[in-house]
Amino acid sequence: MSRQNDRNRGRKKADDTIMNDAIRASELRVLTDDGEQFGIISRDEALKIAEEKGLDLVLVSPQAKPPVAKIMDYGKHKYQQEKKKKEARKNQKKIEVKEVKFSCKIAENDIAYKVKHAREFLEKGKHVKLRVFLRGREMANPEWGVEVLNRVWPMLEDIAQLESPPKQEGRYINMYVTPLKK
Repeated sequence: MSRQNDRNRGRKKADDTIMNDAIRASELRVLTDDGEQFGIISRDEALKIAEEKGLDLVLVSPQAKPPVAKIMDYGKHKYQQEKKKKEARKNQKKIEVKEVKFSCKIAENDIAYKVKHAREFLEKGKHVKLRVFLRGREMANPEWGVEVLNRVWPMLEDIAQLESPPKQEGRYINMYVTPLKK
């Protein structure tokens, strides 16, 4: 019997995998990793077969009638699952959102300067969140912030698409733009 089997004998795994002596069903439908089927046999017989092969008996489908168990190297199986998860995470594309802030009383040249930065972000493929912060009395007139963003949008529309139009969220008027699909 392998050391792996000694450690896992009769224990329920942290991920709720039921294996070896922790299996309570008296009869199981047993198969192996390579597709060999033993049919419906007693739990003790299945454990004996797994022990002879130096592998674990893992309950795969406990709700089935009779429950389905697989004879496999559980450590190797767990390693391959983790490897697949890691590969899937590596292939995900992380979207980076950059933020450009404006105020209601911003001058035209300041708008042009901030739009230049937003254009650089969009050219690099990043999403951009344009925000106007409302101070004091400006909260009573949120349309001023919408007006600022409406002046900004024509400067970006050649390289960006509007993800969400200007809308108020607390003290901010937000607008999201994303780079155009190539």
